[in-house]
Amino acid sequence: MFVARLTPRLKLRHILVIIILSGVTAGAFALRQLGTYLAKEDPLQKGDAIAVLAGTRMDRPLEALDLYRQGYAPRIVLTYDTRERSLDVLPARGVVIPRDADVARDTLIHLGVPATAIIQPTRIHDNTAEEAQTLRSLARGHGWKRLIVVTSHYHLRRAAFAFRRELQGSGIEVEMRATRYEPVNPDRWWSTRQDLRWVLDESAKLIAYELGLGA
Repeated sequence: MFVARLTPRLKLRHILVIIILSGVTAGAFALRQLGTYLAKEDPLQKGDAIAVLAGTRMDRPLEALDLYRQGYAPRIVLTYDTRERSLDVLPARGVVIPRDADVARDTLIHLGVPATAIIQPTRIHDNTAEEAQTLRSLARGHGWKRLIVVTSHYHLRRAAFAFRRELQGSGIEVEMRATRYEPVNPDRWWSTRQDLRWVLDESAKLIAYELGLGA
């Protein structure tokens, strides 16, 4: 019976094909899991404050309200972010549009949260790292030891990186929590334009963070 023998060159080609196919398979699997990788939550324990990161008008504050009502923390922190410059021009023309954090505060109070349980640092934040700096200062000033940070699903991984980098060595623990009020699907993030754009954007920013390029 004739048995074909592979030449060294053919053997090398076969090995290369196997390596390439294995790499493509692994890459496809990793890409499929990218949404769930970004949307990593922490197990919740009771904390000293629920910090709502800026970026949505009510999606994140409503999650904080639910956690507050469930007794996870006795206070809620709402942060201010930068906004369109035109919104600061409008008051001179007789139109005042409140900041998202102020809308959230008034809504939470209307829904039963005491005004004394809501903290609003005056600093205007341009990015997540600045919010982490503000919350570290607040935690130190109040003697807090654990923060529950509420943000969006795909922002969880990068926000956790920023907070744990800022809080390193402080003795302050952080737990990351996604709002349930945003319609996202991390398991099939490629299936909608909104999820696709968000995952790709957050992935690029996370890489920048890991390389030390992100604020």
